[in-house]
Amino acid sequence: MEATDTTNKKIYARFIKRPLDFILSLIAIIILSPVLLIVAILVRTKLGSPILFKQDRPGMNEQIFTMYKFRTMNDKRDENGKLLPDSERLTKFGKLLRSTSLDELPELFNILKGDMSIIGPRPLAVIYLPYYNEREKLRHSVRPGLTGLAQINGRNTVNWEERFEYDVTYVNRLSFALDVSIFFNTFIKVFKREGVTVRGTTEIVSFHVHRQSQLNKEVVLDEYSN
Repeated sequence: MEATDTTNKKIYARFIKRPLDFILSLIAIIILSPVLLIVAILVRTKLGSPILFKQDRPGMNEQIFTMYKFRTMNDKRDENGKLLPDSERLTKFGKLLRSTSLDELPELFNILKGDMSIIGPRPLAVIYLPYYNEREKLRHSVRPGLTGLAQINGRNTVNWEERFEYDVTYVNRLSFALDVSIFFNTFIKVFKREGVTVRGTTEIVSFHVHRQSQLNKEVVLDEYSN
């Protein structure tokens, strides 16, 4: 029975998941096109141009792709021409987009292109790549997702180690049933706005800073032990 389950998971991961992503993302883009258009107009009106925020992210096998989101911050700068901190550039409208996940809708086009999947570990910053340990790197053995196991288990409120453990658990347990469960639980989380932490409004330590701090502590401990 276990061998059959493993075979089914492999078949789903290799032959079914990607076509399903393509079909569902295309349907979602068509159905949500009025929402995409309205949000795009509001972003252009309230925040100006460009409408989309584009950033390189690592995808499957750490291949870099350009991820799309709706813009949520303005371009206000200080007297020296330097961009103000995120917390000062993030408007009420931008916070609303992030808390409702509407800023993520353009990622449907990333899914359509094959850069991303509907379900999978969230794509994080390229700068984080050198800081993953071997187990954490497993998160890049599948396509990154619009939502994932970590997002329905605390979203941005869990610490980095817990988040990556959820990502690795997802990779190891990847199946159609798990994807369906995550898909529907995501709607519940978004509707209730559970586990929402809006970047730019709280003290979330970036992963590379967090990991470097850990490494520095280990060096200090080694020095004392010697």
